[in-house]
Amino acid sequence: MAKKWQASDIPDLSGKIAVVTGANGGLGIPTCRELAGKGAKVVMACRDVGRGEQAKEKVLQVHPNGKLDVLPLDLADISSIRRFAAQVQQDYHTVDILINNAGIIGMPLRRTKDGFELQMGVDCLGHFALTGLLFESLCRSRAARVVSVGTSSHPQKHGVINLDDLNWRHRRFHSIKATVQAKVAFQVCTFELQRRLAEHGIDRVQAMVAHPGIAETNVALAGADEAGAKISRFFLGVFNKVFTQSPDMGALPTLFAATSDQVKGGDYAGPGGPFEMWGRPALLKPGPIMRDEELADGLWQAAESLTGVAYLS
Repeated sequence: MAKKWQASDIPDLSGKIAVVTGANGGLGIPTCRELAGKGAKVVMACRDVGRGEQAKEKVLQVHPNGKLDVLPLDLADISSIRRFAAQVQQDYHTVDILINNAGIIGMPLRRTKDGFELQMGVDCLGHFALTGLLFESLCRSRAARVVSVGTSSHPQKHGVINLDDLNWRHRRFHSIKATVQAKVAFQVCTFELQRRLAEHGIDRVQAMVAHPGIAETNVALAGADEAGAKISRFFLGVFNKVFTQSPDMGALPTLFAATSDQVKGGDYAGPGGPFEMWGRPALLKPGPIMRDEELADGLWQAAESLTGVAYLS
């Protein structure tokens, strides 16, 4: 495997359709920019269409001939996910790359329109439903990839998924524990997706996880802003400026997983530098919880029940 994979190593993507959630900010913009620069038609899935159009203009400033469409998608609303998926199926028929990039962390207790704890709803359940609703479009591709943007292997060692209370109805809410549960659950679902694809003999769709390390985005600041925690917001802002790598670098593991022939279904990619926090993309070893098939099966069944979206059952 190349030691220093970079965006210029992305192959020609002409004729391919790529769907990117959370496309209007953070890692979404450089992800869309690089895919569009290699010829893909990029569907920018954004909760805020206005910000999505602004992000599209930023991409077009670099790649004036880029092909990008902005579509509304609110991962905190199953009905919005259904509308988005229906439009994608109608307008594009095939999806070659699905990048489940959107995410939130460190939020105070909030609930989605469907009653899910917000982080679990957006990061895990919303993306689970989206992937299921686009599954037929993915299967129409000759070689589709589903890339879930998760976390490093360190939180996986301490992550706990409470199948009896995924949405914090019966426990005292803890923001950090809720963040870790949602992120780890999201990744467990992705590895379970790959197992189920293999069990069903579907080799034209592959699923993998990528994580950005620590990158300078506003994701880490949103929770403090929402909670009105000014002191935490200040220190998080300082950390963001001093210790993180750029969004362009943070997007590389996702692009690596989505396009490189060095990556296959079930792989886990992230920065290859110190503590998986910085550096060029590399294949990493997922934490033990990612290999817990009993937990994964229970989580899959719970996600189907909660979202009303069933596939590969």
